[in-house]
Amino acid sequence: MGQRKRVVIVGAGFGGLAAAKAMAGKDVEVTLVDRTNHHLFQPLLYQVATATLSPADIASATRTVVQAENVQVIMDEVVGVETEHKMVMTASRKNLPYDYLILATGADYSFFGNDAWAKHAPTLKTLEDALSIRESLLANLEKAERSVMTEEIESLLTFVVVGGGPTGVEMAGAIAELVRSALSKDFRNLDPYMVKILLVEAGPSILSVFPKHLSAYAVTALEKLGVEVLLRSPVTAIDADGIDLGDQRINSRNVMWCAGTQARPAAKWVGATADRNLAVKVSKNCSVLGQPDVFAIGDVSSFDSGKGLRLPGLAPVAKQQGRFVGKLLLDRIAGRAEPEVFVYKNWGTMAVIGRSHAVADFGKIRLKGFVGWLAWSLVHLMLLIDFRSRASVYLHWSWAWFTRGRAARLLTGVKRDVKASSTPAIAKPVDS
Repeated sequence: MGQRKRVVIVGAGFGGLAAAKAMAGKDVEVTLVDRTNHHLFQPLLYQVATATLSPADIASATRTVVQAENVQVIMDEVVGVETEHKMVMTASRKNLPYDYLILATGADYSFFGNDAWAKHAPTLKTLEDALSIRESLLANLEKAERSVMTEEIESLLTFVVVGGGPTGVEMAGAIAELVRSALSKDFRNLDPYMVKILLVEAGPSILSVFPKHLSAYAVTALEKLGVEVLLRSPVTAIDADGIDLGDQRINSRNVMWCAGTQARPAAKWVGATADRNLAVKVSKNCSVLGQPDVFAIGDVSSFDSGKGLRLPGLAPVAKQQGRFVGKLLLDRIAGRAEPEVFVYKNWGTMAVIGRSHAVADFGKIRLKGFVGWLAWSLVHLMLLIDFRSRASVYLHWSWAWFTRGRAARLLTGVKRDVKASSTPAIAKPVDS
C-alpha cells in the first residue's frame, strides 16, 4: 500500500471543518491548521458582545469536534504557501507538505483604506473582539452612572453602529435591548430616554440584499426599539471622541464597525487571481483557477453562481462547499469519477431585529416578524456545531425571552476609572 495522500486545510471555520469531517476516517492524511484552538459560530458573536451569550456557548475546541485517526489539528498561523514545492509555511516554521490544499481562511472587515479608524471603531470577527466590545459597553454604562457631567453622559450613552447589513442590524437591535433593559432595572441615576442608538448606512437602504418590503420592515422594527436609522450617511472620520458623517458630528464613546468585508490574503499566498474584495476566484468545482490541486471555499473564495452573481458570505455556503471539496478529493484519490460543478442549495438569508422580530428570505417564501424570528432561531440552532452548544443557547434564549435578562453581564478585565464623583447627579435626558 502506498503512502496516503496529504490534504492540508487552512482555517477551522464552517468550510474547513466541513471538509475535515467529510474526510474523517478515510484513507487520506488530513492536517487542519488554524490560528486558534476553537471553532467559532460567528453569526452569534454579536450576542456575546451584548451579554446574551457566553463565549463557550458559541465556540467549541476544534480537537473535540474532529476526532479521527487520520485528522491532525495544529494551532499555528499560516504565513505563506510555496505552491511549487507544495508546502504551507507557518509562523512556527513548521512547514506542512501537501498533495492537496484547501484554503478556508474566511474574511475580515475593511475600512476602505481608512485603517486608522480601526483604533476607535472595533469590529466583530473573533471572541476577543466580542469580549472587548462587551467590556466597553458595560464599562461605559458604569461610567455614565457615576458621572456628574451631562456632556460626558451623553457621549457614554450614544451608540453608533456603522453598516446596515445583517451584522449591523442585529448589533444595533441587541444594543438597544441590552442598554434600555439594563437602565430601566439596574441603574438608578440613568434614564432609558437618555440613550441614543444610531445605525449608520452609506447606501439608500439597510439589508440591501433583501426585498424592499423586508428592508422597510427592518427599519420600522429598529425604530420601535429606539434605534435611529441614518441612510445615505457615509463616514468621513472616526476618532476617540466620536464620528463624522459628512458635516454632522456625533460625540460617542461607543462606535462599532460592521461595514464592508474583504477576504484574508490567501490569494497572495498561492498567486491566484483575486476579486475586488481580495477573494480567490475559483472554478466550478471550487479549485483555484489554473491550480487544480488547490481549493478555496467560503468567504475567501469568489464563486460565480451564474450571470456574474457571486455566492454570498454565509455559513451554509461554506459548509456545503467544504463537504463538496472533501468528497471530491476522496473520489479523486480513489480514482472515481468526481463531481465537476458545485451547486449551492439556498438556505435563505436572515437577520434578527431584537426580541421576536426578524426577516427571512428563502426565495419564494419570505417571512417577517415573530414567524421570521422563529425561523431564524431554528436555523441558527441547527447550524451550531454540537448538541451541547444547541442546548446551552436554547436555554439562554428562553431565559432572556421570558425575563428580558442578560446572562453574561460581567466586567472582568476593564480598567476602571474611579475619578468620577461617588455622588453623581441625575443628568438631563437627551433626545432619543
